[in-house]
Amino acid sequence: MKKHLVYYLVLLMAISSCKPKENMVYMEKEKNIAESKINQAVFYGAHIQSGDVLEIKVTAFDENAVRPFNLHSMNNATNPEQVNLGQVGQIAPQGYLVDNEGYIYFPVLGKLYIKGMTLAQLRADIEKRLLTYLSDPLVSIKQLNFNVTVLGEVKKPGQYTSPSDKITILQALGLAGDMTDFGNRTNVKLVREEEGVSKTYVIDFTDKNITSSPYYYMQQNDVLYVEPDLIKKKSANIDPNRGLIFQIGGIALGLTSILISILK
Repeated sequence: MKKHLVYYLVLLMAISSCKPKENMVYMEKEKNIAESKINQAVFYGAHIQSGDVLEIKVTAFDENAVRPFNLHSMNNATNPEQVNLGQVGQIAPQGYLVDNEGYIYFPVLGKLYIKGMTLAQLRADIEKRLLTYLSDPLVSIKQLNFNVTVLGEVKKPGQYTSPSDKITILQALGLAGDMTDFGNRTNVKLVREEEGVSKTYVIDFTDKNITSSPYYYMQQNDVLYVEPDLIKKKSANIDPNRGLIFQIGGIALGLTSILISILK
């Protein structure tokens, strides 16, 4: 009887320790059954914010005519809006800093309010303004400091700078090395500032329709937080040596079972 009891206890511990973990697969569930086709979220472009640094280049058929409109062809000392993002001794891209009020100071055109615009909207706006001075202006714009932060149950939490403003939540997660096994994939929080107010949205990474989410594309300074799952939360609230105690107890039960078999 004692021998059978020991076997049952060992078996019970093995079963409880081998319980399969749920919700480990991305985009596995179909939440909206009525939609059989997965749509793709539309990328409208990141909205420009204070603190952004933009590289803006103007080109035209007449190269001499566009020189006054490009920072790189002008003296740094006369352009306080020019920002160097590199370290001392390194050649680095230079750009326009969007001030706290949402303005940049553009050569010849002067003070421009650009906060809230997308890069495409700003490009169209500057090209329209330049028609007064140039017959065929072509403007290219690139954001030099597009930052996103990924925290929580990921392998490499931190802030990351993307070379493009078109980055999805899946790509941001990839920059952080993916979620750990203890990440709650059904309740990931996206913290975003909208019109000066910080808002939090919940994203389910197991939902197949995640690619049609309005939050599929990251915005400047977004924070993605992966909270721990229930197992991790519970383990954080108990004695950290409890797992070791269970292991020792299992070994002890196993040895007891062997001794009973020998002495029987």
